[in-house]
Amino acid sequence: MGNVSFILAVQQDLTILVNEQSPDYAHIRAALQGFAELVKNPGGIHTFKMTPISLWNAAASGKTTEDIVQLLERYCSYPIPMKAKQEIFMWMGRYGLFVLEGEDKEAYLTLHSTDERVLERFMTDPEVGVLYSGKPQCGRIAIQAKHRGRLKRALARAGYPVIDKVGFHDGEPLSFRLAGNGGFRLRPYQEAAVQSFIGSGERAAGDGVVVLPCGAGKTIVGIGAMTSLQSETLILTSNTTSVKQWKQEILKCTTLKEEQIGEYTGAAKKVRPVTISTYQMMTYRQQQNSEWHHMRLFHERDWGLIIYDEVHLLPAPVFRTTADLQATRRLGLTATLVREDGCERDVFSLIGSKRYELPWRQLEEAGWIAQVVCTEVRVPLTEQGRKRYNQAGEREKARIAGENETKAETAKHILERHPGVPALVIGQYLTQLKELSEALQAPVLTGQTPQEERERLYSQFKQGEIQVLVVSKVANFAVDLPDATVAIQVSGSFGSRQEEAQRLGRLLRPKSDGRKAYFYTLVSEETKERDYAMKRQLFLVEQGYRYHIEKGEEQHKYVAAIPADGTG
Repeated sequence: MGNVSFILAVQQDLTILVNEQSPDYAHIRAALQGFAELVKNPGGIHTFKMTPISLWNAAASGKTTEDIVQLLERYCSYPIPMKAKQEIFMWMGRYGLFVLEGEDKEAYLTLHSTDERVLERFMTDPEVGVLYSGKPQCGRIAIQAKHRGRLKRALARAGYPVIDKVGFHDGEPLSFRLAGNGGFRLRPYQEAAVQSFIGSGERAAGDGVVVLPCGAGKTIVGIGAMTSLQSETLILTSNTTSVKQWKQEILKCTTLKEEQIGEYTGAAKKVRPVTISTYQMMTYRQQQNSEWHHMRLFHERDWGLIIYDEVHLLPAPVFRTTADLQATRRLGLTATLVREDGCERDVFSLIGSKRYELPWRQLEEAGWIAQVVCTEVRVPLTEQGRKRYNQAGEREKARIAGENETKAETAKHILERHPGVPALVIGQYLTQLKELSEALQAPVLTGQTPQEERERLYSQFKQGEIQVLVVSKVANFAVDLPDATVAIQVSGSFGSRQEEAQRLGRLLRPKSDGRKAYFYTLVSEETKERDYAMKRQLFLVEQGYRYHIEKGEEQHKYVAAIPADGTG
C-alpha cells in the first residue's frame, strides 16, 4: 500500500484507504467528506469509513449511489469489491424507502413504503410494530401523530431512515428584523446555511443540522433562521455563559428588545417570546427517580422554532422530549457531528439530516476564520513518573500521562515563543491546572469558579489585561474568547475527537491583524496518551489540518531557533 502509484482502495467493510502523498489527495479528501468520515490516519495512508449515517446524509443532500460509486471508481487503484458496492446500494437505497405524510394537525399520519414486505415485516418488531394502527394495505399504514418522533427514531435505529413530509406548525408569530445599524448583515455562507434549513419549493426543510466551526458564526445562522421564520423561539445551549452570549448577540443583531428575551437558568427563570436555557436545566431533577421538572419549558409557549446549540451534546432525556415535538421546526448547530456516545442516528431522526456544512479549510482560505498551525509536542515522563506509570492500572495510566509534570516546563517554553499574545492553557485535571496556574503565574478558571468571577476573567482576557488564562473543560464550549492566539492543551478526555475540535475552535475567530493562531497539544511520550492523541486528531485531519511533531526536550532550542510565524 506504500506504492506511490497507489491512490485509493475500497475494502469490503466500506473502509476507504487513501494515499496522502497522492497529488489529488486534497480533492479526494474534500469529496469523501460528503459521504464518509476519517477513522485512522497512520503512516501516510488515511482510512475513511462509509457508515449508514454518512450515506443517509449524502442521500439527503441529493447525492445518488451512482455519484458515489463513480467518484470512487475514478480514483480507485483496484476494483471495488462487489460486497462494498452492494452495501452502498443497500444503505443509500433505504433512504426514501419510508415516507411519512399527512398534516401536523391531524390525529393520524400515513407511513408509505415502496417495499410492502419490509413494511409488513415490522408488524412484529417490538419497537416499530407497536406504533402501527391497523394492518398495512398497499404499502401504507396509519400512525398516530403523537408517535411521529418515536417511529422515526425506532426505524432509524433499525437501519431505515424516514423522510418526514408532514410539515410543521408556525407557532406564535413574533415580528422583528435584523438590525440595520453598523451595516450588519449575514455572510454569504451564513445566508446559504439559513436557506438550506428553511428550504425551498424544490427541497422542503425546516429541520436539520448546520455544521460550521467555532468562530464562523453559528449563532448568527440561528438568528438568521429566527428572523426568516418570525416566530417565538426556544434556544437550548451548553452553559450559562453561552445563554448570556446568545442574548447579547440577539440584542446586537436584531430589533428585539431586552424584555422580549428571557434567560431560563438557575439564577432566573424568565419565559419570554425568545427564551434561552441550558441542557443542564432541562435534565435537572432533585432525585434520580423524580420528574424532569424543567422539561415543561418545551410546552410553556407555542414555539415556532427550537434551536439546539452544540447539538452533539444533546442529552438522552432531551432526545425523548424532542421525539414529541416533531411538529415544531428544529435547528441543530454544531462544529462537529461526532458524538462519543454513538447516538448519531438519534440526531438524524429527531433533529434532522445535515442541511449545510462548509469545510474548515475553505473558510480559512476565504479569510472567515483564522489560519491555525497545529503542533503535537511529545513530552517525556520523569524517571519517577515512568516508574509510577509502569506499575499503574490502565485507567490510572491515562491520568499519570495526562498530568505529566514535565508539561508545565514545556508549556512555559511555548509561551516564551509567543510573547505578548493572548494564550489559553487547557486541561482536564484540576490539580494539574492549579499547579500550572502557579508555575505560569496565570489565573485559573474551572467549573468551580463563580459566574461573576468567570465573566470578570473573560473580560480582562479580551481586553488584554490578562495574557495567559488556565482553563478547565468549561472552555470547551461556547466561551467567547475572540482574541486567543495560542492554545496549549495539556490534557483531555481520552480520545475525544469532539473535544479536540472544540478546543482548536477557541482560536478560529479571525485576528484583526491577520496573524496566524497556534494550537499545541502536549502528549506524554511512550504512553497511552499517544493513542488517544491520534484518535482525537482525526476530525481535524479530515478537515485538512496537519499536526507537526516536536519533541518536548527540544522545545527550548526550538523556541530560540524557529521564527514565531512557524515558517522555520
